[in-house]
Amino acid sequence: MQSAVPLPAGVQVFERGWLSSNNILMRGPSHAALVDSGYVAHAAQTLALVDAALMGQPLDTLLNTHLHSDHCGGNAALQKKHPLLATWIPPGNAQAVGAWDEDALTFKATGQSCDRFAFTHTLVPGFTIRLGAQDWEIHAAPGHDPDAVMLFEPETKTLISADALWHNGFGVVFPELEGRDAFDAVGDSLDLCETLAPRVVIPGHGAPFMDVNEAIARARSRLAYLRRGTPAINHCLYAAKVLLKFHLLEHQQVTLANASNWLCRMPYFTLIAPTLASHVEQTSATAEKATPQAIALWLAQQLCASGAARLDQATQQLINQ
Repeated sequence: MQSAVPLPAGVQVFERGWLSSNNILMRGPSHAALVDSGYVAHAAQTLALVDAALMGQPLDTLLNTHLHSDHCGGNAALQKKHPLLATWIPPGNAQAVGAWDEDALTFKATGQSCDRFAFTHTLVPGFTIRLGAQDWEIHAAPGHDPDAVMLFEPETKTLISADALWHNGFGVVFPELEGRDAFDAVGDSLDLCETLAPRVVIPGHGAPFMDVNEAIARARSRLAYLRRGTPAINHCLYAAKVLLKFHLLEHQQVTLANASNWLCRMPYFTLIAPTLASHVEQTSATAEKATPQAIALWLAQQLCASGAARLDQATQQLINQ
């Protein structure tokens, strides 16, 4: 989907659903680059979108703003299609990608998949990289992911914010689920967005937008809400629902029992289950202790109550909405 907001010459945004990140294609007279490649289940669609747009021009460069599975899942397919593809990743992920450490890359922790890929260069903050017809500044954007970067084009004041800033918030702050302080880093990244004063923001998910100050204000309000409590129960609830919804987006429908079993096996859920249990027990009408299975079923009910899913009572299938 092409954006209705003004973008730099040669820049095209493929706005994807929430299972895959947006892809940003940048074309110059003799150079084509792609920022982020979507989820592995959508790799064939990513290839088709890129091929149709390039119309025979080769893809020279691939960049990942960060290495969550919905942003790099198409890397392997693109590298196979374009054997000479230069692939740039944030420097903090270099060792994990080289060793293909799925624990360090959080693929196991989130219960998500990514085909193995290689990299050739790292996106060092403070440097500039030529993409298409423009020079883009590389900026560190920790918080949602400690190694994430953003890209900023100063002539048109266009910011590729990835999951550091959306039109209505930002991505789950995954380090916090591991007990690492990262909420302040989210705030710092929002401050950087404000300092750069972009005219247009291309987020990792959702349409590009121009009401940047309003979006930053909403993100700061969201951050204040999520970090309340010790531990931050609002953020734990949000993260658990997002992870379950992502699983549902991938499979479209699963039995309630299988969804519960999958969630209970996921490392991130295991880490936050005690916090979730305390909340469920306090808000439940019964005095029973909330087991992980009970919490998982409660989360599925919450998705249905919000309209993000529905439950077929006859088949006990949890269905994406």
